[in-house]
Amino acid sequence: MRETTLRDVAELAGVSPRTVSNVVNGYAKVTDATREKVERAIAQLGYRPNVLARNLANGRSGQIVVVVPYLDTPYFAELLQAIIPAAREAGYNVLVDQTDGDPAHESSLVGRGARGLLFDGMIFSPLGLSQDDLSVRDPALPLVVLGERTSDGTFDHVGIDDVAASTEAVGHLIEIGRRRIAAIGDQPYPTGEAAQLRTRGFRAAHAAAGLPVDESLIIGTARFNRIDGATAMAALLDRADPPDAVFCYSDLVASGAIHTLLAHGLRVPEDVAIIGYDDIEDGRYGRPTISTISPDKGAIARIAVERLVLRMGSSTPVPGVELRAAHRLIPRQSTIGF
Repeated sequence: MRETTLRDVAELAGVSPRTVSNVVNGYAKVTDATREKVERAIAQLGYRPNVLARNLANGRSGQIVVVVPYLDTPYFAELLQAIIPAAREAGYNVLVDQTDGDPAHESSLVGRGARGLLFDGMIFSPLGLSQDDLSVRDPALPLVVLGERTSDGTFDHVGIDDVAASTEAVGHLIEIGRRRIAAIGDQPYPTGEAAQLRTRGFRAAHAAAGLPVDESLIIGTARFNRIDGATAMAALLDRADPPDAVFCYSDLVASGAIHTLLAHGLRVPEDVAIIGYDDIEDGRYGRPTISTISPDKGAIARIAVERLVLRMGSSTPVPGVELRAAHRLIPRQSTIGF
């Protein structure tokens, strides 16, 4: 069956194709009577305007791109599930790109002239680029950055207060009586900002409680995956003086740590209490369920889309702002028992 065209609508309404175009695009110089005739013809024929063609004619694609390091990480998958409907509600389709944390690929996405007509703006969670790297991006690219970065004044940054959240997580372990607390996930290199902020929170909680920090209990990892947590926990158990609690920098790390503890015949939380970060769905259904820091992913998605739409719709530069979403501590079985 042939698709209904703008010319078909014009013939049925008894007007020119240009008049139909004016109605479809919302131009004011059309009489109410003519507009009504055209709208009736559109409804009768079931005409659907070619939005992509219209956007391209106006130098826009009607699409935004969301760039994340990994699609197999539950946190990013859950965040995308919140971003996509928010973008659709704002009238935009969503493209998704996975960078694997490759600095060259991330640089190519935010470099000069990379946008073309593929997308109108970007929501970006960088992993391979440092804060300094972001400063040399294409200034014409409407950009909202997620994660643990600070706006340089030319883009918006949306995230939670990682230091405060991490302080609360470790404070919870201290409140339940744990004193020899380890941390799994430190990344002391330029692109490890997220981990570094969580380590700051780890230290702050100890300082607030008047407890010393055993530096040897801060364990670095390459990523925030299950294998990282499992391997680091095994190393901690090999010590003569293993910890009685662990702050894990993601729920996946916590899951790996718990796997190792159970494999060694230890009980969680009786022998070792575990708290994670991100509040992924898997953490709510394992045994034990995982205590965690829960970022408001819905708010992060909504704020990011709203700010990007504002940037894309402005004819003048929009100053970059720091925007915080809420977070909350959720105690579960891995710290408070069954």
